[in-house]
Amino acid sequence: MEMKMNYRSILDLLLTEIKNGMYPFHSLLPPEEELAAKFGVSRPTIAKVYNTLQDENYVFKRKGVGTRVIFKKNKNSLTFGLLLPGAGESEIFSIINNRFLEHSLNGEFECLWDGTTAGNADTRKEWIEIYSDNYISKKVDGVFFAPLERVEMADDVNKKICDRFTDAGIPLILIDRDIVEFPHRSIYDLISLDNFNAGYTMAEHLLDSNCTTIHFVYRQGSAFSVTLRRLGVAAAVHRRGLIFTNDNVYCGNLEDAEFVKKIKINPAHTGIICANDSTAAVLMSTMDSLGIKISEDTLICGFDDMKYASLLKYPLTSYSQPCIEIADIAIEMMLRRIKNEDMKANYINLTGEVIFRQSSVFRQ
Repeated sequence: MEMKMNYRSILDLLLTEIKNGMYPFHSLLPPEEELAAKFGVSRPTIAKVYNTLQDENYVFKRKGVGTRVIFKKNKNSLTFGLLLPGAGESEIFSIINNRFLEHSLNGEFECLWDGTTAGNADTRKEWIEIYSDNYISKKVDGVFFAPLERVEMADDVNKKICDRFTDAGIPLILIDRDIVEFPHRSIYDLISLDNFNAGYTMAEHLLDSNCTTIHFVYRQGSAFSVTLRRLGVAAAVHRRGLIFTNDNVYCGNLEDAEFVKKIKINPAHTGIICANDSTAAVLMSTMDSLGIKISEDTLICGFDDMKYASLLKYPLTSYSQPCIEIADIAIEMMLRRIKNEDMKANYINLTGEVIFRQSSVFRQ
């Protein structure tokens, strides 16, 4: 006989069953359609129930997998809050977030995911203080934070967020970038790509590809990590006895054809290094509209090896970040910080690899 219930009664029943171990840690709740049929309600009602359970950190919903229980009846693990870009804002953080999920599902610790749901940087900025207050009120054991970039007043917001956790006595691990510009360092542990080395390596590749002029292109408001990439590029060019000055650095709107026309190109001898793949993709599109030929007039490369990099009209050479290792070492750093809160700040930089594609090879 089918049971007729409403949202509240279904929620209370599932809470009781989860707490009593009927659905143990790491188990999957029934599919929404199955539970809707069982209780004689609509699927949106069950979706609302599951969303509430996720908001209260009893379950975690993952597309293609289902709704998995993350509640432990006898809680003895650590709880960490995530303040990282969601998949809609940054593809590399989709990999990092998934790695945190793997560790949490293995029972190593519990995660609060409020701060990973924003679809873009502006939305994340709008909500980040609320997420932070929520983590502080729940007295999390630590927070992983990737500072904001390319939004108004990002530096001020980043400092404010870090200060809040410091004042609350909650350890903070920065991921991907610091909150101050190189050569300055903040007081927080940081795990990131070795951006100087990445820039240097990418410039060497273009120099080895017969480029005698190297430009660096980025957008306004980019993260401090972009500065390190630019400095790495400059070091590689200077080591070859070539010129790299501010005249080789371009910052602006890559959709603006007039701005792109200002980039000086010596055909068949110019290489352009973009701050990331999204910048490179826009630049290549604008250049294409201007009749500037990639792999003939100029070579182009980027960073992050986004999924679309290989699907562009000119498949993009890109520097791939070690996302799995970044997540793993961030966790190790957090556990060390919890054991020794007086430990000096650690700065760990990892290397990745260049993924070579058509955009950085001159046609014969």
